[in-house]
Amino acid sequence: MSTITAALDTVRARRLRAALTVLLAVAVAAGTPFYFAPFQVFQVTMVLVYAVALAGLNLLVGFGGQISLGHGAFFAAGAYTAAVMLDRYGTGHLATLPVAAAGCFLLGLGFGVPALRLRGLYLALVTLSFAVFLPPLLKRLEPVTGGSMGLTVDKLQPPAWSGLAEDQWMYFVVLAVTAAALLLARNLLRSRVGRALRAVRDDESAAEVMGVRLSLHKTLAFAWSAMFAGVAGCLYTWVIGFVSPDSFGSVLSITLLAGLVVGGLASLYGPLLGAAFVMYVPSVSQDLSEAAPGVVFGLLIITVMFVAPTGLAGLPGRVLGAVFRRLVTTALDRTPDAESAPDAEPESRAGSGPSAPLTAADPAVVDAEPVGAPPRTDKE
Repeated sequence: MSTITAALDTVRARRLRAALTVLLAVAVAAGTPFYFAPFQVFQVTMVLVYAVALAGLNLLVGFGGQISLGHGAFFAAGAYTAAVMLDRYGTGHLATLPVAAAGCFLLGLGFGVPALRLRGLYLALVTLSFAVFLPPLLKRLEPVTGGSMGLTVDKLQPPAWSGLAEDQWMYFVVLAVTAAALLLARNLLRSRVGRALRAVRDDESAAEVMGVRLSLHKTLAFAWSAMFAGVAGCLYTWVIGFVSPDSFGSVLSITLLAGLVVGGLASLYGPLLGAAFVMYVPSVSQDLSEAAPGVVFGLLIITVMFVAPTGLAGLPGRVLGAVFRRLVTTALDRTPDAESAPDAEPESRAGSGPSAPLTAADPAVVDAEPVGAPPRTDKE
């Protein structure tokens, strides 16, 4: 009975901590656009946009075990879908979101089928080729995409009843979409799909023996990942109001993958931390060295990987583990047995060694009797 009570208390404590964490996060998120300047609010909004893209990439790389260097291409597809619908057809902003999500889901589904026979570096090379040839293709489709000049669209304007500025309204809209995307990713990972992805990542042969359809789940991993990237691209168009082929080069795909690794693979909080890294570190690198910001950016990545090999999401656990091990070691050193143990005497002390000679002044020599001698009596 006591075991059941202890278990219930543990569950209640976990739920209480989770509820307090959610309340704190909601309070901080709600107060952010009213506390910071407009440009800082814009930066936080872009962090949320990149977090959606990294959440999809985390499904494919972190939980699916597949390497993709073409995530920026799906990001560009969602951004151009929204831009073309707004510029050419005059649809509303909210109508572009489901279309971009569905279109990128189908694009990822079609791209995942030929990638089934590839893995490792070969798959990474194929996905990178997709990110390389897409910008020139967008430049060729000038009647639709605007060519090298790109497309300029209107930003999402706040309604009159909200009383919010443009940057504040945009922040709250992107925050709502990001929260829904992260919740969807969390539910996917806790469902049968998520368990199948983990099984495929750990051991494909064992997963196939257990009944997991490798081709289906690998293709779905690409599709879900592309859908999240398409949603992020659509949000990007809403926030920036401008798209061009040069904004979605292969560097974007590599930067997104680096941000995910730095944030933490196979972690629910890794995409948020990686998105902050993608947003803020390039600007910090530019401020530190205008001549070679790429060098500073690379050194920062190396430093983070050296300090936190499992990413920023695993850094608190590593620190707490090191502190706990230190406390345990200190406690063991201070136990009563360790304190009461006699100190060893140095061997150089005279007469203390096992082979030290006995002298006549030693009591052991005075009281010793010769071997074979008769016992002494009291008279003696």
